[in-house]
Amino acid sequence: MEVSVIGSSQVNLGRVNDTGLCSFSRNLNTNISIVKSSYSKRCNLGQTQNLVWPSSRSTVGFSLRASASVNSQAVVSEKASTLTKPIDDVKLYVGLPVDTVSNSNTINHGRAMAAGLKALKLLGVDGVELPVWWGIAEKEAMGKYDWTGYLAVVEMVEKLGLKLHISLCFHASAEPKISLPQWVSQIGESEPSIYFTDRSGQQYKDCLSLGVDDRPVLDGKTPLEVYNEFCESFKSSFSPFMGSTITGLSIGLGPDGELRYPSHHHPVQSNGQCGAGGFQCYDKNMLGDLKHHAETQGNPLWGLGGPHDAPSHEQSPISGGFFAENGGAWETPYGNFFLSWYSSQLICHGDRVLSVAVSTFKDVPITLSAKIPLMHSWSEARSHPSEQTAGFYNTAHRDGYEAIAETFSKHSCKIILPGMDLSDESFPTESHSSPESLLAQITSSCRKHGVEVLGQNSSVSGSSKGFEQIKKKLLGGNAAMEVFTYQRMGAYFFSPEHFPCFTQFVRGLNQPIQSSDDLPVEDEETAKFLSGTKLQLQAA
Repeated sequence: MEVSVIGSSQVNLGRVNDTGLCSFSRNLNTNISIVKSSYSKRCNLGQTQNLVWPSSRSTVGFSLRASASVNSQAVVSEKASTLTKPIDDVKLYVGLPVDTVSNSNTINHGRAMAAGLKALKLLGVDGVELPVWWGIAEKEAMGKYDWTGYLAVVEMVEKLGLKLHISLCFHASAEPKISLPQWVSQIGESEPSIYFTDRSGQQYKDCLSLGVDDRPVLDGKTPLEVYNEFCESFKSSFSPFMGSTITGLSIGLGPDGELRYPSHHHPVQSNGQCGAGGFQCYDKNMLGDLKHHAETQGNPLWGLGGPHDAPSHEQSPISGGFFAENGGAWETPYGNFFLSWYSSQLICHGDRVLSVAVSTFKDVPITLSAKIPLMHSWSEARSHPSEQTAGFYNTAHRDGYEAIAETFSKHSCKIILPGMDLSDESFPTESHSSPESLLAQITSSCRKHGVEVLGQNSSVSGSSKGFEQIKKKLLGGNAAMEVFTYQRMGAYFFSPEHFPCFTQFVRGLNQPIQSSDDLPVEDEETAKFLSGTKLQLQAA
């Protein structure tokens, strides 16, 4: 098929923040079918106003023209094209907006969502990823589940013939605001030790502390029991779609769904200084575990708390104290004791939650995965401080990802790894950051233990460099990645600044040769579907 879109758009975009959230004003009015040629230079698409390219992943191609016309019109033609067989090694997914389903369990911007999905289908994307929030599906009371909004989205995806990956989110979102279940937050008001706590006493209330995994702190039940019942209810409610429409399931393991401690939840300082984050072991349950571990090791004084000389969030972590490049306590017996315990607690948490997921979905024909972060800031320092505070005991002379890969391998679980769009040259020397080296290290550990890596980008960007970096990771000589999920759909995603870049990226994954003697046949239904569609979505 070939799609020719003529129209115009006015876009009022907000900024993209550090977590990849694209905020935008309420009066944002973006036509999904618009691309202005004035943005084409950023994508190396040329300066002509008639941009035509064949689709690389299906028989769909887009012909986009910039026009001063006030009204958007779409003309869709279907061609009986003769294509060479594409080399379709990489399955491409696009993440749906974080708030696809609202707090009231309805689809946000349903018509715009349907149009966006149709556009992705026409482009040749294989499927989409849907976040399913604990705080929405089990909002009011323990065991009271409401899957209405999510079932509606799944049915919409199924009708379009797209595949679907589900992310079960046992954490909260700051923007857009999606909280933990109301009944969990109420428990937290009287029992704050269910949350992670840092040395200053500040709590992180967007997920539960791993220190309460097997403690009956949720009205007599443990978090693991509650997660298990949530998964069982999901499995029962979505069983008609499992293995057909729903082909993959990601299990949330911590902050932002990642297996890590919330070590970087403090805001970046006004001077732009990026610290190493803080150790999150000061809730009473974590401190109790640390105390017991120190006593069993014959050093009870080591169990009184985390490192006293760990840097604050605004300090350079390698200038002195615990993470100092030379003479830092991280290289002492005490440092090894604490960092081994701290990282092992995280690994055991991942093992426990993945065990629940595997037990629940073992007879379901879907693949299981979970996400780990790419903590690349200060990764060129000998002590790797940002990784340490996040729970990864990785240093210049120790591989901290071997044990992670072993745990995922034990459960036949795939690892989702972000940062495929990042390059070393994008970061200043003083940041000691090397996302490419760290990505290669983690990938190597996964390959060693037979764990498949599923890729993601870190942020939505119109930069051609980011797309080229992703393509290099997916199609490079050592690439073995089968699934890549581009995060995330929303207003900016479909903007004239971004969408042509994404389209060209999709085309570049593989390029079938299209025959020139094609006969057009108009598809009026699709033309009507795309014509004048307004998109107002929250991206993240």
